[in-house]
Amino acid sequence: MYPRPAGSTRVNHPPGPAFPMPEATARETQALSFVASPAVTPLMIALIQRVLSARVDVEQPDGVQETVGSIGPGLLALVAVQPGDDEPRTRRMLERLLGYRVFADEHGRMNRSLTDTAGELLLVSQFTLAADTRSGMRPSFTRAASPDEGRRWFDRLVELARAVHPRVEIGRFGAHMHVHLVNDGPVTFWLETP
Repeated sequence: MYPRPAGSTRVNHPPGPAFPMPEATARETQALSFVASPAVTPLMIALIQRVLSARVDVEQPDGVQETVGSIGPGLLALVAVQPGDDEPRTRRMLERLLGYRVFADEHGRMNRSLTDTAGELLLVSQFTLAADTRSGMRPSFTRAASPDEGRRWFDRLVELARAVHPRVEIGRFGAHMHVHLVNDGPVTFWLETP
């Protein structure tokens, strides 16, 4: 306890909270606790990086590294599927991947999309993006889709992308992959599809 300055007097406050919370603040606190709680609706997640180049290697049983996907300038997208993701969310994610403006225009502003630049797209499944890391020292994966559901919607995302974009490469679902990239910027964004 710090000594009181000379000449000061101690004030005794009545019992109860030191700072009573006004009703409006209580409502705001309730809203904030809702925002901080786990998402009520599932979200397909993509961590996108603007790259000069990227590739995915997978080690074969004989120890040799096989390159299973490789791109030049474009986007590397690490994608996580969560329980309940569906066709509309998959289509919305593709729309965002192809249309999100992360490439520079003639004035140096991020105003051009992957479609605008005819850039390449490398899609890599990464369930760890769905981890709950809010507490403890180990991630929880209860918010990640099952392997079957994850594969279903990741494969659907790839199918839709290849139908409308000229150059789409992928990693290998469920494999231990080595992802190599040259991030251009660095420019990295977290995309969700509510």
